[in-house]
Amino acid sequence: MHSKKMFTKLLAFSFAASIALTGCSGDKNKDNTKPADNNSAKPTVIKFAAQADSTPATKELIAAFNKKQDKYKVEWTEMTNDSAQMHDQLLTSLSSGSSDYDVISMDVVWAGEFAGAGYLQPIDVQMNKDGLKKTDFNAGSMASGSFEGKQYTLPFFPDLGILYYRKDIVSKEDAAKLDSGSYTYNDLYTMAQKYAGKNKAKYGFVYQSKQYEGLTVNATEFTNSYKDVKGGLEAMYKFTQASFEPKDLLNYMEGETATAFEQGNAVFARNWPYAFGRIQGKEDGVTVTTDQVGVAPLPNGDAVGGWLLGMNKNSKHLDGAWEFIKFAAGEEGQKIMSTKGAYLPGYNALLDNAEVKKANALLSYPGFQKALTNTISRPVSAEYSKTSDAIQVAAHKYLSSGKGLDEAVTAIENAVKAK
Repeated sequence: MHSKKMFTKLLAFSFAASIALTGCSGDKNKDNTKPADNNSAKPTVIKFAAQADSTPATKELIAAFNKKQDKYKVEWTEMTNDSAQMHDQLLTSLSSGSSDYDVISMDVVWAGEFAGAGYLQPIDVQMNKDGLKKTDFNAGSMASGSFEGKQYTLPFFPDLGILYYRKDIVSKEDAAKLDSGSYTYNDLYTMAQKYAGKNKAKYGFVYQSKQYEGLTVNATEFTNSYKDVKGGLEAMYKFTQASFEPKDLLNYMEGETATAFEQGNAVFARNWPYAFGRIQGKEDGVTVTTDQVGVAPLPNGDAVGGWLLGMNKNSKHLDGAWEFIKFAAGEEGQKIMSTKGAYLPGYNALLDNAEVKKANALLSYPGFQKALTNTISRPVSAEYSKTSDAIQVAAHKYLSSGKGLDEAVTAIENAVKAK
């Protein structure tokens, strides 16, 4: 799901990220606060700018960190759930050189912008000092926070695109192939053609292809992270022209995709985890049941959405900021986020944790587990909106007409290369 449009639903149905981190940053970042003695010492306040949370998870996360030690006290600056508005509020503060916030929560597509502008503190030194590996965490989330060779963020709670399929329609053999992830978009086309029309499911495969952020996400997946732009666009166009597809597929966003699948009109659908929550919760209009639904990874990787944690470069308390990020993104903090808020953990070791799996129904699906090991990021750019706009315009123009493939490929490749 496009994290801006669907953020509120994500809070209800999406999942969390986690990471195991311990240690301190270098001497030059030491907090200046020194206690006079053990009895009179006041903890250093760490300001955490994060969006509102309709679950108790963020509140309990902060409380657990504050209880765990007495050197720092995290205070939550609760921001809006309007992603665009939150972006602008953070940008205003960061661009002024303010130290109002020490730790900030960021949509995955903001990290490149903020890092490129010099607003974030790189965390490579801290990670190396504490023996933390990028592979400990959700790959797509980590890639989203990596800019020009430096790591700036750890996952707060990831989200990812997945393939939903009707397991009451698809054969067991094909379902196993889907769950394993060892199939191509051409294979998916063949299956969509084969099963469309079965059990009143008139459409084969639906996905987000309107000219908006969701198209950039899908282009990222179809093109194998832009390694094969031409092949990816051709595969998308093949679906667009198929007789088993909706005539208005080029106007599909998350909502239209979810509706088509949950009302039993599509055999396959690419969407975000929130759509499973709608089916599980038997929301209005939903006719498909969870026992009819299978979940699989996408052929070339599953693009991430969700949120990241980073440090304000102008923070006066970088050591404390790092301590909190370690905890929040680490095993203990991520377990709180996942079990108290049903967020998806970004710390990979938790994916097989019994309590976490109990709190996140999708984690019981082997195909979903597989998807989590193969996440990818959208292009990381200091001017992401421009990059995304260029991808959307070029892709949609080609998909709408079937003409100008080479021009579309060139435009998209140039946009992705630009930092």
